[in-house]
Amino acid sequence: MKSSSLRPALALALALGLSACGGSASFSVNGTVFGQEYPGLVLTNNGTDLPIAVGATTFSFPGSLEYGDTFDVKVKTNPPHQTCEPDTRFSTGTAGRTASINVPIGCRVNTFSLGGKITGLTTDGLVLTNGTTGGTVGIVKGAAGFAFPVQVAFGQSYGVTVLTQPTGQTCVVSNGIGVMGDANVENIAVTCNTSIGG
Repeated sequence: MKSSSLRPALALALALGLSACGGSASFSVNGTVFGQEYPGLVLTNNGTDLPIAVGATTFSFPGSLEYGDTFDVKVKTNPPHQTCEPDTRFSTGTAGRTASINVPIGCRVNTFSLGGKITGLTTDGLVLTNGTTGGTVGIVKGAAGFAFPVQVAFGQSYGVTVLTQPTGQTCVVSNGIGVMGDANVENIAVTCNTSIGG
């Protein structure tokens, strides 16, 4: 008897609970940001732009999506000196496919190559080093140019010097010290001359 009298009450409670849900789920487009060091990052989703402040670790687009609506989070504007990218596994999709929408955005400082020209190198053995930010490069005789295998990030200083002189020659470096800007460095000059008595 008790169970039969409880059934109408449970059915009523269930009906009230379902009506309170509104019958339709909505989803906010959220995400996380890491690595942003400069202002100017702007994200966009389906035509809605969202500026991201430096130091922000999370974001949420205004409004919400209904079940089945699509989203497509992209970087509209990168901050100066950086490149930011969404994790493409989570940046596009359909609302309701997962319980929540969370798009990670990762930013990195741009890096550029470091190199230049060589004149007068007639023997082997020349090794250059970038002692400030690391990396060495060996140069063979007759080479007209060089580039370090390790790129340098924007804002980092570099200092290129001769680590090992070539056999029977002396090489000097010009324009070897500086701070990396927003472009490849190609103006370092290495001039080699035959050593006296070599």
